[in-house]
Amino acid sequence: MADIKLTKTDRRKVAWRHQFLQGSWNYERMQNGGWCYAMIPAIKKLYSDKDQRAAALKRHLEFYNTHPYVSAPIIGVTLALEEERANGAPVDDTAIQGVKVGMMGPLAGVGDPVFWFTIRPILGALGASLALSGSIVGPILFFVAWNVIRLAFLWYTQEFGYNVGTSIAKDLSGGMLGQITEGASILGMFIIGALVERWVSISFTPVVSTIPQQEGAYIDWANLPSGAEGIKQALTQYSTLGPTGLDANKVTTLQQNLDQLIPGLAAVGLTLLCCKLLRKNVSPIVIILALFVIGVIGRFFQFM
Repeated sequence: MADIKLTKTDRRKVAWRHQFLQGSWNYERMQNGGWCYAMIPAIKKLYSDKDQRAAALKRHLEFYNTHPYVSAPIIGVTLALEEERANGAPVDDTAIQGVKVGMMGPLAGVGDPVFWFTIRPILGALGASLALSGSIVGPILFFVAWNVIRLAFLWYTQEFGYNVGTSIAKDLSGGMLGQITEGASILGMFIIGALVERWVSISFTPVVSTIPQQEGAYIDWANLPSGAEGIKQALTQYSTLGPTGLDANKVTTLQQNLDQLIPGLAAVGLTLLCCKLLRKNVSPIVIILALFVIGVIGRFFQFM
């Protein structure tokens, strides 16, 4: 019997459906419905037996959640594994689910900074600048450019995943799958680590020291001329002295000391603590509530 192959038309159908990955998002298994919906054309092509189709649908209704765009290479790899399985290769449910779980977490950290924090703001700013000048080209440019980039990325990364996935399926015992997932993990953790300071903000307000400053190191508000001339002198002195020149006493807080030691140290520490708690199977809801309570207490007692 000839091998069953997914044609480019079949893969295009999957790519089109994959756009609606979050169409049936739910709190229990998140994007599993959209993922399974995208896989249906491939499942119909690869499996003619009703029971095999049902089993394939069932394994693709497991938990799945990642950035909707970087999900494309994952579904490409999965298509290749399903194709190999349909042709008799020793690819079991665990291997297929392992690919999805091993790649979806690390790649999720790549999607947000690339699409939401880089490409979309750049295109939005370009379109807005044209729109502010009265040109209708602005919103049209944003809509067209964004969708061209989005659709091209979905299709070509799915094809890349499909081609790489064929190699993975032929080398399940050779460690290639482990190398792919490890590489994705390293990339994802690098992106997340770089964004921790931006996403996590902690400020400890306790005063460590209060030191009187020498004359000339601060703005002498009492001796400034009145009116516009006084404002001008104050701004001139501020540009030279900086924020520390606003007061006769130099106040140093705990947060300033930590920032001089390692900027973002508290944010990194909190992130690592949350990761450790998650690895110990502490519920994310419990962690969120605990952080909320600590924040309220810290604000009330003015140490945060």
